[in-house]
Amino acid sequence: MKELLLIAIGSALVNNVVLSQFLGLCPFLGVSKKTETAAGMGAAVVFVITIASACTSLIYDFVLVKLGIEYLQTIVFILVIAALVQFVEMFLKKNMVSLYEALGVYLPLITTNCAVLGVALTNVQEKYNFVESVVNGIGVSVGFTIAIVLLSGIREKIEYNDVPHSFQGSPIVLITAGLMSIAFFGFSGLI
Repeated sequence: MKELLLIAIGSALVNNVVLSQFLGLCPFLGVSKKTETAAGMGAAVVFVITIASACTSLIYDFVLVKLGIEYLQTIVFILVIAALVQFVEMFLKKNMVSLYEALGVYLPLITTNCAVLGVALTNVQEKYNFVESVVNGIGVSVGFTIAIVLLSGIREKIEYNDVPHSFQGSPIVLITAGLMSIAFFGFSGLI
């Protein structure tokens, strides 16, 4: 139990997928303009990464390893992730139209979000069992959600500040993300 808690906290804060590993930056920067949209993207990522971690762990252990074709892991993982994202997209399009429209092009981009694939590959690399893989997936996705919601809150506040013209738009967002990265670096205990 203690090891699972360490995996979850380590994945969410110490090795934050966005702010420490710099994976998943496209939706992180693109969907973080409004907190509601950022939270919706975070929820979609939590679902996709958690289910992808479970599915890819089972597929790796019971299909790829048994058949001796571990070298196909990246292709198989991408196919599993693409199928899960299609499921999420269909669900949101039918049940949450406003969130579906707000996420726009960034929802299908979860398929190519390197954070999702990175978690599946990390689970294999670290030799996590099924439960550890799912906990790692939950930790990573919660860390992504924390980062994107924090950035969206800061971006909403920045709108009302007097930002110099040369820093308006993307430059101030990148500076803010860099400062958040430095802050999260403190969780590693190296500062």
